[in-house]
Amino acid sequence: MSTALPTIAITPGEPAGIGPDLLVQLAQLPHHAQLVAFANADLLADRAKRLSLPLELTSFNTDCRQASTGQGKLSIVESDLAVIPQPGQGTAASASYVINTLDQAIEHAKRQQVDALVTGPINKHLINTGTSTTQHFTGHTEYLAQQTATPRVVMMLAAENPPHLPQPLRVALATTHLPLRDVPAAITYETIEQTLIILHQALIEQFSIAQPRILICGLNPHAGEQGDLGSEEIDVIQPCIEALRTQGFDLSDAMPADTLFTSHHLNQADAVLAMYHDQGLPVLKSHGFGESVNITLGLPFIRTSVDHGTAFDLAGTGRANIGSLQAAIACAINLSAKRYEH
Repeated sequence: MSTALPTIAITPGEPAGIGPDLLVQLAQLPHHAQLVAFANADLLADRAKRLSLPLELTSFNTDCRQASTGQGKLSIVESDLAVIPQPGQGTAASASYVINTLDQAIEHAKRQQVDALVTGPINKHLINTGTSTTQHFTGHTEYLAQQTATPRVVMMLAAENPPHLPQPLRVALATTHLPLRDVPAAITYETIEQTLIILHQALIEQFSIAQPRILICGLNPHAGEQGDLGSEEIDVIQPCIEALRTQGFDLSDAMPADTLFTSHHLNQADAVLAMYHDQGLPVLKSHGFGESVNITLGLPFIRTSVDHGTAFDLAGTGRANIGSLQAAIACAINLSAKRYEH
């Protein structure tokens, strides 16, 4: 595929949330890429009307690449939606539509008909309530791994220009959407090893960091306090760190998370590995919420996403901020270009 003009697939996510608003707002801006919406045309038209913004949709042609010029123009891959929901009033009836748009975009990415996938916010509870499948939907990250038969992927959020820090802040997760009670059992030597290998490789290949420095959070308070507050650091995390160091990885020891996330340490790091969702992401979002990007590492294609939820209270009002979606698209375009360099 040519790198001159990347094609970016976008799934706006939950139809009653702000995803359709963001896509319509995004269509008003020019991009050095072809943007393709995987969505329902009537839904987007309805939301454009509510926002008093122009919107012109044309069917996606894989053989003809055209830069998104703004002026409300978008390419689209149509997906059926039985009922157009009222903004802010999500129902489980839309669950199959949300999954279908995602499946369509994944298939296009697997066939290399698009260069990257950017996903909008979804509501996991509505999806699980409205689908008949016995497979529990825990999030985009896990679903993408399942649909691409990828043994392990890594969820990483990145803020390119965080306040009070001289460089980007990147936080990857050893575990993703797990109840807190299930996290310790999921922190295994294999999990830490595979996560660090994927993260290390991505920092080199996708972010052009020749020798990435990665800081690693301990699981327990004070990183276990030499075993007094938990032994995962001694039994699992530190042995893995030491083994990977022999392979040339630049890794910190397992560090207390409450002091790791200070500028003194972050200024010397290219990424942080947190052990669980709410250990690392609150810090990342406090530094860059609304402008940071969720990136899935390890997939056979590039996937980025917004850093926020469906914001039902803002849907249809015109007050939704497109900053994170813009950042996700910019990141997808940049990573697409770098992928073809390797």
